[in-house]
Amino acid sequence: MPNYRRFYQPGSTVFLTWVTYHRKTLFAESNNIHLFRQAVQRAKSEQPFDIDAAVILPEHVHFILTFPSNDNDYSKRVGRIKALFTKALKNKDHALTHVSPSRRKHRESDVWQRRFWEHTIRNEEEYKCYLDYIHYNPVKHGLVRCPHLWQYSSFHKWVGEGHYCSDWACQCNGETDFKLRRFEDIALKVGE
Repeated sequence: MPNYRRFYQPGSTVFLTWVTYHRKTLFAESNNIHLFRQAVQRAKSEQPFDIDAAVILPEHVHFILTFPSNDNDYSKRVGRIKALFTKALKNKDHALTHVSPSRRKHRESDVWQRRFWEHTIRNEEEYKCYLDYIHYNPVKHGLVRCPHLWQYSSFHKWVGEGHYCSDWACQCNGETDFKLRRFEDIALKVGE
């Protein structure tokens, strides 16, 4: 196993990605998105952090989080969010699939991949690049043609605050035949 060390800096802003186990489309159900949001809010109330930007896709999530000036433990927060969401799924009778002996040994379920990816943002230019990455991600994955069509994103918040134009990276030119489709229909196509 590589000798990877995470970088922890108090008060830092961090880009995070975590993925569902075997890329299962758990977030194809809007109910699961609701459970995930509850898990995030609970973790946030237990150990504060700011959510600068986020996007929820059918099988993975991206965040930009900023931590208090005296704190840097994003790993603990990611672990807590994962645990809370997993528990919420189990409570709603989420059917477990085959879990390997290794995952059983480490008390892991079939909800999340074991690890997550992080990058500590070093400057405003990087911050802007990661914001754009998050908000363009649904388009990149072929879920929608334009960022404004994806409802499970912080894009609309950033537009409302004047940081983006509503037609940023837009390909539909405001045509009405590109109305937002139901998330469940989009996610089912991704999972096929």
